[in-house]
Amino acid sequence: MDDNREKSRQISEASPFQIEAAVTEDTNTSVEKLFESTEVPPWQKQVTVRAMVVSAVLSFLFTFIVMKLNLTTGIIPSLNVSAGLLGFFFLKTWTKLLEKGGWLKQPFTRQENTVIQTCVVASSGIAFSGGAASYVLGMSSRIAKQGDPGFLLDTKNPALGWMIGFLFIVSFLGLFSVVPLRKIMIVDFKLSYPSGTATALLINSFHTPKGAELAKKQVKVLGNFFSFSFLWAFYQWFFTGSGDGCGFANFPTFGLTAFNQMFYFDFSATYVGVGMICPYITNVSLLLGSILSWGIMWPLIAKQKGHWYDASLSDSSFHGLQGYKIFIAIAIILGDGLYNFFKVFGYTIIGIYKQYRTRNTGAILPSSERPIPEQIPESFDDQRRTQYFLKDNIPYWAAVAGYVIIAVIAIITLPHMFHNLRWYYILVMYIVAPILAFCNAYGCGLTDWSLASSYGKLAIFIIGGWAGASHGGIVVGLAACGAMMNIVSTAADLTQDFKTGYLTLSSPRSMFISQIAGTLMGCFMSPCVFWIFYKAFPGVGIPGTQYPAPYASIYRNIALLGVQGLNSLPKHCLKLCIIFFVAAMLINFVRDMVDIKYSRFIPIPMAMAIPFFIGGYFAIDMCLGSLILFLWQYKDRENADAYAPAVASGLICGDGLWGLPSSLLALTGARPPICMKFVPRNQG
Repeated sequence: MDDNREKSRQISEASPFQIEAAVTEDTNTSVEKLFESTEVPPWQKQVTVRAMVVSAVLSFLFTFIVMKLNLTTGIIPSLNVSAGLLGFFFLKTWTKLLEKGGWLKQPFTRQENTVIQTCVVASSGIAFSGGAASYVLGMSSRIAKQGDPGFLLDTKNPALGWMIGFLFIVSFLGLFSVVPLRKIMIVDFKLSYPSGTATALLINSFHTPKGAELAKKQVKVLGNFFSFSFLWAFYQWFFTGSGDGCGFANFPTFGLTAFNQMFYFDFSATYVGVGMICPYITNVSLLLGSILSWGIMWPLIAKQKGHWYDASLSDSSFHGLQGYKIFIAIAIILGDGLYNFFKVFGYTIIGIYKQYRTRNTGAILPSSERPIPEQIPESFDDQRRTQYFLKDNIPYWAAVAGYVIIAVIAIITLPHMFHNLRWYYILVMYIVAPILAFCNAYGCGLTDWSLASSYGKLAIFIIGGWAGASHGGIVVGLAACGAMMNIVSTAADLTQDFKTGYLTLSSPRSMFISQIAGTLMGCFMSPCVFWIFYKAFPGVGIPGTQYPAPYASIYRNIALLGVQGLNSLPKHCLKLCIIFFVAAMLINFVRDMVDIKYSRFIPIPMAMAIPFFIGGYFAIDMCLGSLILFLWQYKDRENADAYAPAVASGLICGDGLWGLPSSLLALTGARPPICMKFVPRNQG
């Protein structure tokens, strides 16, 4: 997004295309020398009406894509490349048409391109951090019925009004919390923010003559695969009929036995594209997790029916096989998340200490008694970028006032929205939130990981446990998760965008305003898009349906653990959870300790956990995407590196956009004419 926006273990640790983008520029070349003769527009002309119009269109498209991914598997690849590329294409086309008509008053600049990319990614990021497919749906009675029957009243069903209101209340606080720290993070500490840097280098390259020509070719490729993906999804719709198990998505590629164990290729262009973007080890980890769970563990545990759990329970019962699936997956997620939380937090503390000991004289932190080392002269690029970055100052008083005003509004309004969420819970969270937002933003600058979901889970346990089971602790914990997750996520996102703006000479004010605009769009678009899916497909959130929303059950059950403890787990489930929790931490530890040439072959525990709950069909799609990329790079590395991001983006965007017409068809009652289904020969 999550990760680019949820790099905190939305699995795609980093796009292979972003990895290949240098985190620092070639010291033998000067990027700003290329743009020295180009006038840098003031911030008022960087945030243009046309940029906002293009941002709104792309935000709607990307919100649909992210929401669909959230409702299916929860794996969100980095969409920065797509946002930057499509933003460049739309604005370049717009200005070309105006230029031919003699109406062009302002040329298209890289600063305007940065504003579009920032706005689009901020908006679509709300589709993840807004939690419609995770903690919000986890509050619903639909998800509650799949779990412990003793907590069926501790629910709050999704509704468009309160969802939009909740996001408007909690999504802006994180932006104001890190504004006073922008100079320290970017200029004084010189944090790398790899994704922000890679995005800036991409945008800078677009606006050079050679880069613009390549971008045009990339957009053409993206358009071709966008059309193919959309038409392929449309064609598949005709075969989905009106019954369960119809269509290409239920094709038993490896036979019916494998199909029943969730091993098949479901012809999803989206996840083939996602597989091309995610690192190879991510996709292999997903496949290994599928084999371990659905190929080995679940069949063995199912044989213990009547011994480990009541034989009369269905496989979907929380106290039966479903309990093992959910809680072992949660154990791996928590083990992986806890390890990386402490690792990144440790890096943050060490990094701050080193900055304190070796800081430059202009830093804001307290002075050190040690002699200041001889400073390395700043390059032309650094001097020019620092000059423009510090030119348009954002007053500290405005940031502090904004934070206090929004916090007061939240303290007053949220208890009316969630009746058991006491005002003092919110006060405590918002006192601690700036510290956690700083830690997350700083850690993201060092490691490129935002740990927003880890902070959210921490809030579930602390606030949910504080409220208790008898006072609606599940809904309270999930609401606290949403508030905390949005604060720390948007804080990391904004500092990433400040880094991108620093490297493209975009004003911090234009970055802040575009982030605000994108967040505003996301607060409205994300609930509306979710509502379309929720009303069009009655099975949203139910395992085995087209949109199972796996994280909704996972988040609710994390909240259940927070208020109830471990007593309700089926037999031996706790032992297995402890084993996998420890194993996840050990695997991460080994990955960090061994050399990179070996660690790249060690699986990622978080990626292995996701198929435990929903099956391995999407892992096969993603591995196919990896195979296509591998063969393409083997045959023609240069063209693969240049055009594979465009191919992947086209596959994802086309299939994702089909979600809108398919939802509208479902809402109008239109039914496909054919049901293509496969059954055993003796049932035919």
